[in-house]
Amino acid sequence: MSDTDGRDPMSGPARTTGRPDRTWWRDAVFYQVYPRSFQDSNGDGVGDLDGITARLDHLRWLGVDALWLNPVTVSPMVDHGYDVADPRDIDPLFGDLAAMDRLLRAARRSGIRVILDVVPNHTSSQHPWFREALAAGRNSPARQRYLFRDGRGTAGEHPPNNWVSVFGGPAWTRITEPDGTPGQWYLHLFDPAQPDLNWENPEVFDDLEKTLRFWLERGVDGFRIDVAHGMAKPGGLPDMTVTDTRLLAESGDDPRFDNDHVHEIHRFIRRVLDDYPHAVSVGEVWVYDNTRFAAYLRHDELHLGFNFRLVRAEFDATDIREAIDNSLAAVALTGAAPTWTLSNHDVDREVTRYGGGTLGQARARAMALVLLALPGAVFIYNGAELGLPNVDLPDEVLQDPVWRRSGGGERGRDGCRVPMPWSGDTPPFGFSTTPDTWLPMPSQWAGLTVQRQSGETRIRCCRSTGGPCGCGAPGPNSPDPVCTGWTTDAMRWCSGETAG
Repeated sequence: MSDTDGRDPMSGPARTTGRPDRTWWRDAVFYQVYPRSFQDSNGDGVGDLDGITARLDHLRWLGVDALWLNPVTVSPMVDHGYDVADPRDIDPLFGDLAAMDRLLRAARRSGIRVILDVVPNHTSSQHPWFREALAAGRNSPARQRYLFRDGRGTAGEHPPNNWVSVFGGPAWTRITEPDGTPGQWYLHLFDPAQPDLNWENPEVFDDLEKTLRFWLERGVDGFRIDVAHGMAKPGGLPDMTVTDTRLLAESGDDPRFDNDHVHEIHRFIRRVLDDYPHAVSVGEVWVYDNTRFAAYLRHDELHLGFNFRLVRAEFDATDIREAIDNSLAAVALTGAAPTWTLSNHDVDREVTRYGGGTLGQARARAMALVLLALPGAVFIYNGAELGLPNVDLPDEVLQDPVWRRSGGGERGRDGCRVPMPWSGDTPPFGFSTTPDTWLPMPSQWAGLTVQRQSGETRIRCCRSTGGPCGCGAPGPNSPDPVCTGWTTDAMRWCSGETAG
């Protein structure tokens, strides 16, 4: 964390290091908060914005530079906020705009920047635009905001193409027209409650600009762009030939994603953000060809792009080295900063992926040190600093639409979204005043609370590793950082010197 000496903590780079100033986000440590699972402030069993504000001291103690919030805007919560009904207001589940303002002010006082999730690929089916489209007729302006098509077959009874949803099942749903007859189909790459927007329509661009400027003027420092390789669709919507359609699977010949027109959208977003010099865009880019990935990071597109190679790598030296080398090679094509992460709200936690138990925790801690030694920006998912594993939840509590859409074939992502344990010996471990949390917390987490681990190496290894040792040498974002030892609280980074 920077020592601001009473100055505006947002007026300069993320850290005051003695190094030349650089754009703050290139070497920042971002902490991802899944809001419903971080801290409940009102006893309803669901985390909220005031709860996050109350726990900012934890983020300060960890030494992070920025906070990334998963969606908190108005939503029916079919996909836990990624089905947005109003992108410019806060869902009552999490508070209101005043609560967001309180969080932004408190974070600013703490020297922590805040970035928000935006979801430009689709809206909620409860969005006013979509409700208007259902009430309108074929070829109406309201339907042109989405991807409505007539079906195939003599009576339009078959979907317009063979695309499938990444949540399972078909990517098309047929509507009933206002006159009660079977009607057109609309595209949804995810849940039917998440109709895809038509990015050939200027109204869609204009509305996104309103959303970006609304939050930037309110004080946020940028955005994580959901499904950044989506949005654009190929002309004619051709059939797909790939068969692996699992969540977050990737194929170079999948027509649903990574179409060339998407870069026009990112250039548009960048032009808006360029009016706010402090703002950053971070794209969720599930693209593994280095050249195509790098295209998202050209000087007039995304500032940062998530490269998920380390998430996919086994705990194997060769796999890890290959993932790192490929990630560095990709960003080198455009001179962008690399990003590193081991987990997020969509994938199993690293402790579980690396074998679980004591072995998984030891491996996850080792990989955290690798992560923080690499040049570039680091993203830490809430709870990773505690060594939290996935939770094997009973069927009856699962809420992820992946579980429902796959007919129970895929358990979905709930296991990595269980609330944070803060203190105490029994659930809800300080997360809430009610034991009836939105997902149940395992009693076995008594030894993994923040309180229990506050003096342990596991949690301390995530502290301040992104900062300098005080000798004026480069930090871990420098081209050739050398970790030479430990202080009481954190790793020290020096340039080939012996730690004092």
